[in-house]
Amino acid sequence: MTRSHRADHAHDVETVDDAPIHTGHTHAHKHEHEHEHEHEHEHEHEHEHEHEHGGCCAHEAATLAPLPAATRRADGVETTIRIMQMDCPTEEALIRGKLGGMAGVTGLTFNLMQRTLTVVHAPGTEQAILKAIRSLGFVPELPDPKADAQTLAEPVRPWWPLVVAAVAALVSEAATWFGLSPWLAGGCAGLALALSGLGTYRKGWIAIRNGNLNINALMSIAVTGAMALRQWPEAAMVMVLFALAERIEAMSLDRARNAIQSLMKLAPEHATVQRSDGSWDSLDAKTVPIGARVRVAPGERIALDGHILAGRSSVNQAPITGESLPVDKGPGDAVFAGTINEAGSFEYRVSASAEGTTLARIIHAVEQAQGNRAPTQRFVDRFARVYTPIVFACALLVAIAPPLLAGGAWREWVYRALVMLVIACPCALVISTPVTIVSALAAAARRGILIKGGIYLEEGRKLAWLALDKTGTITTGEPAQTDFEPQGGMPASHCRRIAAALAGRSDHPVSRAIAAAAVLVRQEREDGAAAPGVERFEALPGRGVAGVIEGMRYWLGNARLAREQGRMTGALEIRAQELERLGRSVVLLMDEVNVLALFAVADTVKPTSRAALAQLHALGIRTAMLTGDNAHTARAIAAEVGIDDARGDQLPEDKLRAIESLAADGSAVGMVGDGINDAPALARARIGFAMGAMGSDAAIETADVALMDDDLRKIPAFVRLSRSTYAVLVQNIAFALTIKVLFLALTLAGLGTMWMAVFADAGASLVVVANGLRLLRR
Repeated sequence: MTRSHRADHAHDVETVDDAPIHTGHTHAHKHEHEHEHEHEHEHEHEHEHEHEHGGCCAHEAATLAPLPAATRRADGVETTIRIMQMDCPTEEALIRGKLGGMAGVTGLTFNLMQRTLTVVHAPGTEQAILKAIRSLGFVPELPDPKADAQTLAEPVRPWWPLVVAAVAALVSEAATWFGLSPWLAGGCAGLALALSGLGTYRKGWIAIRNGNLNINALMSIAVTGAMALRQWPEAAMVMVLFALAERIEAMSLDRARNAIQSLMKLAPEHATVQRSDGSWDSLDAKTVPIGARVRVAPGERIALDGHILAGRSSVNQAPITGESLPVDKGPGDAVFAGTINEAGSFEYRVSASAEGTTLARIIHAVEQAQGNRAPTQRFVDRFARVYTPIVFACALLVAIAPPLLAGGAWREWVYRALVMLVIACPCALVISTPVTIVSALAAAARRGILIKGGIYLEEGRKLAWLALDKTGTITTGEPAQTDFEPQGGMPASHCRRIAAALAGRSDHPVSRAIAAAAVLVRQEREDGAAAPGVERFEALPGRGVAGVIEGMRYWLGNARLAREQGRMTGALEIRAQELERLGRSVVLLMDEVNVLALFAVADTVKPTSRAALAQLHALGIRTAMLTGDNAHTARAIAAEVGIDDARGDQLPEDKLRAIESLAADGSAVGMVGDGINDAPALARARIGFAMGAMGSDAAIETADVALMDDDLRKIPAFVRLSRSTYAVLVQNIAFALTIKVLFLALTLAGLGTMWMAVFADAGASLVVVANGLRLLRR
């Protein structure tokens, strides 16, 4: 949910219209209100200890991006607040309940993985919002314009209180088991509760006071009830197990949370920059201006985007594109922040600031994607909102109905009700979805697949059709000479020299392909004879070119030109038609009497296209090619790579209609393209894929899924990841619900105990988190 900061922030107060937005920790703002809010300061200090100890899923350390500055919108002010204690659905529900009904608050967006709350509110209501958050025991933090990506390492919580609490709980259990003094059992249980449960009680009381039945409230009620029933050892063991589970779950969640932010560490903090006097100095990458000259030594990571000025090297671009082989780079080639210089050394001109590099845009896009909830996640959230109240009502019914209506023992049925309260927490169910989605987004980003939200991650598994542009998507987009057939008595080498001389004077892609092929042949055969000079050069629009070489006039053009010149024979006509049916453009070299040579040029298929399309077909996805080229070329390329449906002569509006026709029966249709003419079709498709987005602002901003390089095999990889993600989501939901139902049944049968319920609930949370984290290894 983060955006880059404004460069002109110089103070600790940002003003949006007339609304002051204070930055940094909210401790700073309280000095401005000492007289008006003195009692709030005591409240805030009262919770500083809790700030150290975190929330429901408290953490040890987290790598988090800086908060965006407050912005003015048509419907109010958008302010992003970081709440370090908020990383579980428990805290989200508490805050949502508190702020949801406040006057002036029109929108709330939670990002639990980044611990941020984005509030859309009326100007001037900031302090009321902050006060409401602090009343829940949280410490809100507002944007700091001087902040950068940072590791927020909180004071490490010592393990010894939890260890002592566990020992005390075990001693209490043993004292009861062996019939020792009740005072020993009760005293040890009290010590265990004091060391492991005071924070839970404090948060539970805040939740109850605000009418929220979160896990802290449920645990507080259950443990208090157990003590009232003189179940001292069980009350102590339940609280210790709960505290231990929170600690372990926090460690697991931090792994998912840091998976995205670890991308920030790819770009080095310093760059070797040339100063105005010609000397070189190491500078902070954030201070290096666009246009600066930077030097990169062998083995170094590149700090900023730019273009090479001098030197050559091979660069490992895997951190951004996921491609396994290094790419050779030379003068004029683009290099990107976070990539690794393998061998040589080079100097390059910076083309983007540290906040505007391709890597920074990737991180920003993935952070935003975390806030776009997948359909499964939205379903789980809605389910959790009704599940807990229903189970709580059932627990009350279990506690009261049997003793009143059937003469059951109050002690027995109240105990069962308390066990049901522990089961009522939906934490395992709710936390499983964001962990799974974030893990999948991070896994995709590491492979050079930028997914713009959980909704597209889930939709990928449904694709039935994939429509593809041809040029630059299936093919390289650079025509190459495919055929050369001398026709007269002139030597082949001389034909190439004449053709290269004429083609070299034209900027048409077909001419460039012929000239490039002639140069390549000359280099391979070490033929020193370069292309001769051309006199009286003439461009023939729609036909070709002509010129005088070594006193002779020659023409290089298409079949139409040969017909007009009367040089086209029946055999040549048949051969030209054969090549055109294969999707190739025919070019003829002629003198004043004969056709001397035939050339054929075609846009060549990428080496990875056939494998990608075969993988898509293996996944059950049908393919269609939509190209502006003629129908012959479309069919030829389609046959070469195995495309199901080829459509040529497609204008942008034709591509749009083609997408609509493929989706007419309700099929999910994806579209792959790299040009502006593909924009309408990309927008209409269920998922729009942008090819070769590395370095492209527009592609990263507008595509649903951006492939950082031109490798089509990333699309079947995306589909497989989408299917795996959905499978993990279903597994987690099924497992969490099964555990709940099982223990509800055991409890109603009188076989469930409170510590078993806590163990099962905590265990379920750990299992679903671990299962979601498996996607990071993909």
